[in-house]
Order: sequence, then C-alpha cells, then structure tokens
Amino acid sequence: MSWILLFFAGLFEVGWAVGLKFTEGFSRPLPTVLTVAAMAASLGLLGLAMRHLPLGTAYAVWTGIGAVGTVIAGIILFGESMAWMRIISVALIVCGLLGLKLSH
Repeated sequence: MSWILLFFAGLFEVGWAVGLKFTEGFSRPLPTVLTVAAMAASLGLLGLAMRHLPLGTAYAVWTGIGAVGTVIAGIILFGESMAWMRIISVALIVCGLLGLKLSH
C-alpha cells in the first residue's frame, strides 16, 4: 500500500509542477488554488508512504516520479525538446527508480 501512496504522491508532484506554469507567478487564482492543493496532496501522501518506507527510498522515488512525469508533461503540453540525451537521461532515472524498488 505504501508504494501505491508513493506513486500517487509522485503524480500529484507532477500536477503541482505543471500547475506552477499555469499560475503565471501565482497571479491566476484558480490555477494557484489547484497547484497548492496538489502540493498538499503530494506531501500528505508522501508522509503516509514514509510510515513504512525508508526515508531515502521514499524521497528519491517521489522526486524521480516527479522529475520523469514533469519531463513527459513538458513534452506533451509545452512542446519541449525530445532530444536523445534528454530521453536517455529520463530512462536512467527510471532505471534508478526500479533499482530502488527492487532493492527494498
């Protein structure tokens, strides 16, 4: 169950990272409220997951999911670069996340 909570915490991290772009410096009320709600959900779920997962593993996986998801969202939503080096780097992050999961 902790891994599922951690996965959703990572998804909410992607949500608030993308949401920051839409707040335009926190000048747009609705995106700002949604971004802050995603931040709270992300941290809350991370805290629950950490009840049963080691700190280093949980935090690394949380930030990894956020990083990978945000890169993917940037490509899809904002037309960001899909350069090979970028894709390879994201793949290496995914390998690291899998390694952490398998070593737990």
